[in-house]
Amino acid sequence: MNDLEFSYLSLDTPGNDELDAFARACPDGSAYHLAAWRRAVTDAYGYPGQALVARRGGKLLGFLPLSAVNRPLGRPRWISLPFCDLGGPLAESPQVSEALAARARMDIGGARASGLELRCSHEDALDEAALAGRKVRMLLGLPDSAAALMQSYPPKLRSQVRKAEKNGLTSEVAEGASAVAEFYDVYSRNMRRLGSPPHSRAWFDAIHRHYSAAGDMLIVIVRHEGKAVGAGWVLLCGDKAVIPWASTLADYNPLAPNMLLYWTIQSQLCERGVRQFDFGRSTYGEGTYKFKKQWGALPVALDWREWDGQGVALQATPIAVLGPGGGIKSNLRPMIESAWQKLPLAVTNSLGPRLRRYITL
Repeated sequence: MNDLEFSYLSLDTPGNDELDAFARACPDGSAYHLAAWRRAVTDAYGYPGQALVARRGGKLLGFLPLSAVNRPLGRPRWISLPFCDLGGPLAESPQVSEALAARARMDIGGARASGLELRCSHEDALDEAALAGRKVRMLLGLPDSAAALMQSYPPKLRSQVRKAEKNGLTSEVAEGASAVAEFYDVYSRNMRRLGSPPHSRAWFDAIHRHYSAAGDMLIVIVRHEGKAVGAGWVLLCGDKAVIPWASTLADYNPLAPNMLLYWTIQSQLCERGVRQFDFGRSTYGEGTYKFKKQWGALPVALDWREWDGQGVALQATPIAVLGPGGGIKSNLRPMIESAWQKLPLAVTNSLGPRLRRYITL
């Protein structure tokens, strides 16, 4: 790999469209690898984005997307990628991926970065014992039609979807600023209920601006008597899709809005030619994992690794139960969550994003 040519590509330099085309064509590419994610991170939170690019004879062989994430005190940290489950090198071979990671580690010191974090999937399938307590992606292969998808579900699941419709719920793919506003209302209320700080509205405006420009996103709203009671935001990359955010209003959960939400999303993706749906991160064996598993999704272990400012590997630990403090579990967490739940919505929506910018999960 000594013949590889490396360069750094900023977001305002021509060439990002080529990287996006590479991501869409790559089997391991995700919507997070698109330049739109790095642009949204920069616009909403001010963290500069770039990509380390590997070529041979001018031919693009792979790239590593990076965001330089500031901390309240200390030097920025290179993360691929913040605020999502998956980043890391994207390349035509494992050898090029490793070369990209090695080059980034070598460049940390010269860039005065405090360290490097890569968020990847585990390359090998793991058995149940190895998955226990780990964070996993939940992946579902999609057929070529919504009818085939519905037929693939077990009878109990089909009846739950129909029950939601019988309860008077409706769903639609919504567009524009009004869709973002309705989504954010449901999302922010749900985050307060969970006792967790939300992203800013500016973050979702930036996501909408950059992903909608190329048609790489959709928002699905579930309504009851015209009121938005559930919402999901899906990002697309070629024939793959991921759902980073889905929320429902707790008072309406007995009507099963989440069942209609996920059915609508999956059926829409089938008709749009998407063949892999990523349900996002869950803890193996816990509640959200079981919800996603019932749709037929299969677990793939996440593999996040870190290096210090000199490029020395920190102790590798499987991703376990990650809390809102960036993986730090504390006895104070239930107290903090309970206090957050009691705050007015206007306060959590104002204070939350100021905290959320430093919580890169």
